[in-house]
Amino acid sequence: MKNKLVSLEEAVALIPDGASLLIGGFMAVGGPNRLVDELIRQGKRDLTIIANDTARPNNGLGKLVVEKLVRRIVTSHIGLNPETQKQMIAGAIEVELVPQGTLAERIRAGGVGLGGVLTSTGVGTSVEEGKRKVEIDGVTYLLEMPIKADFALVAAKQADLYGNLTYALTARNFNPLMAMAGATVIAEAEDILPVGCIPPDAVMTPSVLVDHIVTATPR
Repeated sequence: MKNKLVSLEEAVALIPDGASLLIGGFMAVGGPNRLVDELIRQGKRDLTIIANDTARPNNGLGKLVVEKLVRRIVTSHIGLNPETQKQMIAGAIEVELVPQGTLAERIRAGGVGLGGVLTSTGVGTSVEEGKRKVEIDGVTYLLEMPIKADFALVAAKQADLYGNLTYALTARNFNPLMAMAGATVIAEAEDILPVGCIPPDAVMTPSVLVDHIVTATPR
């Protein structure tokens, strides 16, 4: 095992223009906000973002939308970010709206290697357009495809130097799922602890999934 702590600048420099990013958080709660700010500072462009929401214009990953760094978003809602709505209507950004539970399950499927998810959510609505249908015991399901990404950016309460992570209450949200589905996982943590300080039973994302750690606050 190795020490995975790197500088914020080094971590974000690994992300190329055009990358796909799973970004944890729920209206920026539990979101990797320093990583988002560094994406803006380094001017990363044409990004595909997979996230629960697009936060608000000056909050969390909503700032990426305001700076016009995003090409495509896969999300469960954009209702609190008028900038996302404006760019979508103007054709400047592509938005795929996915029911929240379906989004979580698609990410989980990508992380554990499943070929897809069967769900009845969205049957008979615009959600079913272009999707395969499967009938089981008289019930129609949509086949939703798994989601994976080039990078997962997650926010943790604690990390040890090997990359074992814990989360604080509801700030956990999508973070553990996204850490499973990113080819490269960068974790932003409030507290960086020596190895052994996090009890094994408290680890919510194990070190084997995490490639790099950055601090959530400047030092």
